[in-house]
Amino acid sequence: MEQLIAILAGFPFGSAAILQNACLLPLYPGLIAFLAGNAGNERARSASAWLGVLVLAGILTTMLGFGVLMALVSATFDNVAWILPLIYMFVIGMGILLLMGRNPFATLQTAQAPMLRNPYLTAYVYGLFFGPMTLPCTAPGLVAGLAYGAGAGGALSTLGFYFFFGLGFGWPLVVLPLLALPFQRRLISWLTQHHDALNRASGILLIAVGIFGLITELLPQINNNFMFDTPMQLTYWVVVAIIALSVGLFATQAKQKRAIAD
Repeated sequence: MEQLIAILAGFPFGSAAILQNACLLPLYPGLIAFLAGNAGNERARSASAWLGVLVLAGILTTMLGFGVLMALVSATFDNVAWILPLIYMFVIGMGILLLMGRNPFATLQTAQAPMLRNPYLTAYVYGLFFGPMTLPCTAPGLVAGLAYGAGAGGALSTLGFYFFFGLGFGWPLVVLPLLALPFQRRLISWLTQHHDALNRASGILLIAVGIFGLITELLPQINNNFMFDTPMQLTYWVVVAIIALSVGLFATQAKQKRAIAD
């Protein structure tokens, strides 16, 4: 059960990372519309749906490739237990940076995906490059999620985590082109306006994930009698959700006050 939870944790990790992306999400619907217009398909909406699926397929290919690499690296070590505390501390560090509103990768130059003659192939290649292209915006959440997956367990658990991470990271790119244009604009505008609040709330979640990993993986090794049963875990995550929402609301109110003062 714990292994399944560790695998499924990839989905919220990926979703949190993509929702921090105020760089490419506003441009993405226009790209899909452009590719659909060049697809030679009278049903542009149907073409948009397939293009979104191909972008997701490219993201999943990249994530699974990274998962295979991490599984091979893990297989070279007889015991990776000593790596887990380092991974969880790294995740906590990335969460603290997000909570402080800092991104050490923000100065990175954005990578560019090549534009090919076939729009469907272009969409797939765009998905392959989407992770690197978003690093200036999503690096703390993205890198923390990828690092966390390295400690997911065996090869199948690692691949499973990165697959669900890719689904979480890519599902908005499938859904967004299917929405009506006014709703697209409202959603993207809301994400852009609340970018800082989403980042800080994501920072709380990353810190909580790192602490949770230390509690469940490290403390039982130190104290064999240590208990952190399911009711305690549920209580922990309820408290974390309340704190994350509170931090997000506080960041939104602070931004509104600054706007009024200016």
